[in-house]
Amino acid sequence: MIGERLINQMYEAVIGLEVHLHLKTQTKAFCGCSTEFGNEPNSQACPVCLGLPGSLPVLNKTALDYAIKVALALNCQVQEYTKFDRKNYFYPDLPKNYQISQYDLPLSRDGFVNIVLENKVKRIGIRRVHLEEDAGKLIHRQDTSLVDFNRTGIPLLEIVSEPQINSPLEAHEYLTTLKSIIEYLEVSDCDMEKGSLRCDANVSVRKKGAKELGTKAELKNMNSFKAVKDALSFEIERQIDLLKQGEPVIQETRLWDIKGLQTIPMRTKE
Repeated sequence: MIGERLINQMYEAVIGLEVHLHLKTQTKAFCGCSTEFGNEPNSQACPVCLGLPGSLPVLNKTALDYAIKVALALNCQVQEYTKFDRKNYFYPDLPKNYQISQYDLPLSRDGFVNIVLENKVKRIGIRRVHLEEDAGKLIHRQDTSLVDFNRTGIPLLEIVSEPQINSPLEAHEYLTTLKSIIEYLEVSDCDMEKGSLRCDANVSVRKKGAKELGTKAELKNMNSFKAVKDALSFEIERQIDLLKQGEPVIQETRLWDIKGLQTIPMRTKE
């Protein structure tokens, strides 16, 4: 409540959400491997989704159809020409050392979702909806990490909002509205426990009336809409406290600690 009061009186939160959505296809984005959940680890992987030399990815037509369906439902402009790009980074669950994604020519742009709070309608812009492939899954056990590549290559839809959300309550309403639209389209089961729907949040605060954006933090590891709301509430208050003390907000990625109900640093972000 203190954070909400401070936001209303002195500060404004600026929030943008990135939603990652597993599309409900029978096979992966660029190969014929099954997308069925819960099977034996590493039983659903092939040279294509593992990125072995000489393998040739071929786009899943159903995944493209589903992506266009979502883009249209979110009032986006579907582009006549689109392409895929390599997002290069090294991580143990990314066997190719790059992710097939989209960058400068995404599938669609410039959509919107209307949310309703206290009988008032607010329009939240959708910057882009684009296709990509998912990475694998790491399982951490004491001093050992295991990797399961079954999830590698599952078609993933990324829905990026404009930074037009100004409170944790608005973020919760946006996600609830988005989920209801996607469930109606029957393109995903939206099961957060299975990882079918994941959300990252970018959040900063600034004094009311200021035009420049504050320094943002990216929040990860939120496995429910309530967790998104709680993480945003904590992070907004943390940033306000820093600004009140005259200390800088560091641009970084932070994890939501579900047990400690706080955000903790993960890595600095360029």
